Amino acid sequence: MHKVTLNFSDSVTKEFQVQPHTSILDAALENDIPLLYQCRSGSCSSCICTLKDGQASTLNGKSSTLLSSEYNLGNRLLCVSKADADCSFDLDYSSDIGAISAQEVKAFINSIEHLGANAVRLKVELAEGYYLQFRPGQFMQITIPGVGVLRSYSPSSTNKSIPELEFLIRLIPGGQMSTYLTEHAKVDDVLTLSGPYGSFFLREEHKRAKHIFIAGGTGLAPILSIIDTLRNGNGVKPKMLLNFGCATPEALFCLDDIALRSQWLPTLEARICVDREAQEGHHAGSPVSALSEADITDPNTVAYLCGPQPMINAATTRLLELGVKPENIFAEQFVASN
Repeated sequence: MHKVTLNFSDSVTKEFQVQPHTSILDAALENDIPLLYQCRSGSCSSCICTLKDGQASTLNGKSSTLLSSEYNLGNRLLCVSKADADCSFDLDYSSDIGAISAQEVKAFINSIEHLGANAVRLKVELAEGYYLQFRPGQFMQITIPGVGVLRSYSPSSTNKSIPELEFLIRLIPGGQMSTYLTEHAKVDDVLTLSGPYGSFFLREEHKRAKHIFIAGGTGLAPILSIIDTLRNGNGVKPKMLLNFGCATPEALFCLDDIALRSQWLPTLEARICVDREAQEGHHAGSPVSALSEADITDPNTVAYLCGPQPMINAATTRLLELGVKPENIFAEQFVASN
């Protein structure tokens, strides 16, 4: 057996023993240590951490989404990692974060509203007797009725709106959730939701620093949840910049929602970005190309990125060039499903 030490961002340390060929995540959960996780198969990166001391490698027969460069820098996914010696890991969240455990709930569809060229706003309400809470930015899994397939979506709403939840969902031709929403779903249908999941969420320890939000398409959903949580919080609001973009003007959505938040929050600046056929008032280009040196004046600036992986990669590179600390960049990628 090997001793594993977990170092949380709030200086709390947890130690436990791990059997050979056992995932570190499983051992931690058996010792009642709350951690963020979801897939338990190395595909979602919710349980990512950094190896500080010792040796830990990927379990035989398992794989992960980590790049070799990330692995060489010490990144590990606890769900598919084993301890090869006594070792310690740094986690970028506090010890109380994982205490919000995932649960399964039932919810009724309240409304389905088409947005732009290829998105919908899905509003649901928890059935009587069910309750859940989540951190702004985290995601839920929704079971597609009649199919049994799970799809992951981040609420654009906040805990304050519970028992109601709101999701922004991209419509994909031939997609199973898209087909359900456009051809079969109706008000009062019952959906099964589980969650919350994910390590992408508002970091309270940075709430006074300038916030930069880079959102592509329905990646806007968790960003709206984070912005609204900051808006509803106590005290002085931080400076915020939202760069939101879609491919064409027809694909844009939630512009009224963004404008309303800009009115509510004098500290929020919003830039609407369009790759092609930009109209007056739009930035011609991506949310990343809309960034400039003048946007990064606070050395403690924190950035939240959500959208396609190429956008996240480009945004991360650009933010680092502009002086944002790597540990202050948080990203949630989404991948289209059929």
